[in-house]
Amino acid sequence: MTATRDYYDVLSLQRDSSAEDVKRAYRRLAMKYHPDRNPGDEEAERSFKECAEAYEVLSDPERRRVYDAHGHAGLRGRPGHDFRSMNVEDIFSMFDDILGGFGGRASRQPRQRRGYDLETDVEITLHDVLTGTECDVEFDRLDVCGGCSGSGAAPGSVPASCTTCNGNGQVQQAGLGGMFRMVSTCPTCRGRGSIISEHCKDCSGRGRMAVHRSLRVRIPAGVHDGQAVRVGGEGEPPAPEVSPDGSGTPGDLHVLVRVSGDDRFERDGDHLITVAAVTFTQLAMGASIEVDGLDGTKELEIPSGTQPSTVFRIGGAGLPSLRSGRRGGLVVVARLIVPRKLADEQQRLLKEYAATEDVPVNEPNGSFWDKLRDVVTGGRERED
Repeated sequence: MTATRDYYDVLSLQRDSSAEDVKRAYRRLAMKYHPDRNPGDEEAERSFKECAEAYEVLSDPERRRVYDAHGHAGLRGRPGHDFRSMNVEDIFSMFDDILGGFGGRASRQPRQRRGYDLETDVEITLHDVLTGTECDVEFDRLDVCGGCSGSGAAPGSVPASCTTCNGNGQVQQAGLGGMFRMVSTCPTCRGRGSIISEHCKDCSGRGRMAVHRSLRVRIPAGVHDGQAVRVGGEGEPPAPEVSPDGSGTPGDLHVLVRVSGDDRFERDGDHLITVAAVTFTQLAMGASIEVDGLDGTKELEIPSGTQPSTVFRIGGAGLPSLRSGRRGGLVVVARLIVPRKLADEQQRLLKEYAATEDVPVNEPNGSFWDKLRDVVTGGRERED
């Protein structure tokens, strides 16, 4: 075992995460720390191996149970792989089914001739959610080197067949006294099947070069924060050891959408929630008021006798459904606003009204508050 950190922390998981959550987290991090995307980055390779070790334990129900109960100490002496000494290609072979889903490079089978998916993000407003919008996105990806057409060899030179794997790109190792054989990526040619004697100067023999891409992406109306828009074929081509010339299916670009907040509204699915300030007289006598909507003001009828915090709904004034396009509602909460100061005429009228209710009220001169202030200050403020 190599990792000293908690395996759940390594994969950024909660302890009650499902098996599918574990698999999804490993796929995401393995893609992030993939050596092809981080050439020469030893820290990324260490992180890649650490993720693989965490996945090996947490994806096995029995080993996960032991780890949950006893931590790293419980796994000592139990069967497991030493990821510190393993080549990353061997890790690809071990987790071929996992990595293959986003362009893993462990297998040379046709189903693996797919490139890596990439991810970027954009930020849009709540109004953009209402109407839909187009956003410019920029990202970097690895593309087939134009100088060597992906072979990694300098123009005019010819790669030699690998003598370790005889050009197959894979080697077999016997285990348990020859009872079975394990097929792994050739450590000499790293799955290419050939050895490059003279490297291409443009890509230093990798067969791929980093390029900067800029695209205009359509964001549909009704999208939710955290959803992704898939742009087919804008990911990376298959890895060079799988397809040197890049032929096969390229990966996809996933544009993660972030929706910025709006102080006027809270979103609940396709509904918008807002607060309307109303007065006592409007609640008591009824009124027609205007409230803000995303696409302009809306008229709201408040019946007489409405109580504070009553909830109203204006249909079709919310956000569109991503699937049907049908708009949700604008939910309005009537919030009673009490004036902090009253004019003399307002005080007189309210006092007359209070008399009809036969309820006690403070005198307009504020004598109650004067008395309370005297208790707190000992009358010093008046003397001043």
